[in-house]
Amino acid sequence: MAGKSKAMSQIKQLLRLHKQGDSIKSIARNLGISKNTVKVYISKLEAGEIPISELLEMEDPLLMGKFHIGSPAYKDPRFEYLRSNLSYYAKELESVGMTRLLLYEEYEAGCKPAYSYPQFCFHLRQQLIARRPGMRLEHLAADKLFVDFAGKQMNYIDRETGEVIACQIFVASLPFSDYCFVVAVRSQRVDDFLHALECCLRELGGAPAVLVPDNLKSAVIKANRFEPEINRALDDFANHYGITVIPTRSKKPKDKALVENQVKLVYNRVYARLRNRQFFDIESLNQAIREKVKAHNQTRMQQKPYCREERFLAAEKHLLHPLPVERFEVRYYSEPKVAHNNHIYLGKDKHYYSVPFAYVGQKVQVIYTRSMVRIYARNKQIAVHVRNLNPAGYSTQKDHLSSHHQHYMERSPKYYIARAKEKSAELHLLFQMIFEQNTHPEQLYRTCDGLLRLQKGVDSDKFGAACELAMNVRNLSYRFVERILKNNMVGNQDEPKQEQPLPDHNNIRGMEYYSQTTIKF
Repeated sequence: MAGKSKAMSQIKQLLRLHKQGDSIKSIARNLGISKNTVKVYISKLEAGEIPISELLEMEDPLLMGKFHIGSPAYKDPRFEYLRSNLSYYAKELESVGMTRLLLYEEYEAGCKPAYSYPQFCFHLRQQLIARRPGMRLEHLAADKLFVDFAGKQMNYIDRETGEVIACQIFVASLPFSDYCFVVAVRSQRVDDFLHALECCLRELGGAPAVLVPDNLKSAVIKANRFEPEINRALDDFANHYGITVIPTRSKKPKDKALVENQVKLVYNRVYARLRNRQFFDIESLNQAIREKVKAHNQTRMQQKPYCREERFLAAEKHLLHPLPVERFEVRYYSEPKVAHNNHIYLGKDKHYYSVPFAYVGQKVQVIYTRSMVRIYARNKQIAVHVRNLNPAGYSTQKDHLSSHHQHYMERSPKYYIARAKEKSAELHLLFQMIFEQNTHPEQLYRTCDGLLRLQKGVDSDKFGAACELAMNVRNLSYRFVERILKNNMVGNQDEPKQEQPLPDHNNIRGMEYYSQTTIKF
């Protein structure tokens, strides 16, 4: 689709090739994108102030923010039309009586506006050069690593069930030295494929510049001669180890002739020599494979005065790029929506992770590995969590919550007692007595909230006296303190009471009457 931006994992491959000094044409051919697209990204790179090394270390959402701030790059429709028909023109040129001028007239009639005749001939010539067969390539040391799965499987026997379990055989070869690596894995799935690749790099002790896989689904999602769609997990793996991925063309076995020949040698020197042995786990199978592959690499090559291992150790191993200390972790991607409780739901783990409450209702990008969960929005990282595999659980960071929710999360007896101490000594003692009751603390939090709010609008001496009265009568409720203040029951407590004389009346008998009266029983 015109105007659609490229995946950032592919742009990292473009940046890495540009950093290595590759030309625009070479980058476009290797990555299967147009030269105009390469020019646009390189021009954006030159216009910016961030070095390539920093751009390569950025996560995909952050890198997208650097390159796609404005509108997408412009593509010349003339070139798009010509490129889509170049194969047809190259084929028609083989017809009897056909000339470039006749082809140009057909092209000019179907495309308005059209290129000039010299421009048309130039692009057609470039297409014919690219289709030239029988080209011999000189392989450089530490430049490429060809990988493939052997067509035939090996197996081991499960000790408990007696079941014969088939294994896929991963084969890798460095074309310069023809050094070989072989390992058995349980399947060709992405996880097993990347595990085999990592084992290979660790065995080699470094990483080559280019990885050349076959068009298996674990490496290439959709095979295409001009623009193959690389599996995102493989792109992440390549970016982690500083490798450029350039898959072979679909249905072109000559592109991987070296590794195909290596597979034939593996059949002869590994399969055939282990055919009569039984294995009861994949570890013992791989140990036997390593022994046979080591012997294969140490076997003197025909018409050459050295073996594969000698060639690799002497001229290639020291040129491999050093491996990072951290091992690669497969990345998984998700784009959930932030719920009203400012958490996102990770369906694979059935777990909730918090994000800042300002992003409620928005879609965010989540990149998670075996150990970490990173959340992005608006081309910036907004949250990082340690991955939690507890189903239906919540991972919440306090600073992601609103102030109201933070207050709710902070509630505890110690929190309220500390707040009361800041207000007054009487309120501090009252809160201590409140939480000494044999009641669940959460039932008392609202009482404390009410007393703190009541204290704001009352004279401090009067409020302190009300607290003392409540403690004296052991009635520690909010309503009781409120009634004391409302009925002004603490205003005149310290004033002495005045005695009121009894009124004079004939029916009132005084003290003398009772002292003179004798009571008889």
